[in-house]
Amino acid sequence: MAAEPERFVIHLPVTAVDLTAAQRVARVVARWTGVLPQTDPGETTVSYEDQQGVRHRVFCDARLPGGRRCVLRATHDGPCTRRLTR
Repeated sequence: MAAEPERFVIHLPVTAVDLTAAQRVARVVARWTGVLPQTDPGETTVSYEDQQGVRHRVFCDARLPGGRRCVLRATHDGPCTRRLTR
């Protein structure tokens, strides 16, 4: 059995004035980088600078039929969806 190739995670510090602003910026960055096959926007989290081990999810990321994931906020109301309404 072949060994799995190593994977690395890129941590890109971006600061914001509060948790809500951090989540908003994280959503924008995650959606923007979602065009790259190497990214996993659904796993985006934010943390306080001095509590980086305590992470707050940005997206719901629940699995939907067909294997896709919900793209709404982690604390959204209503049913999950794979598309944003504009």
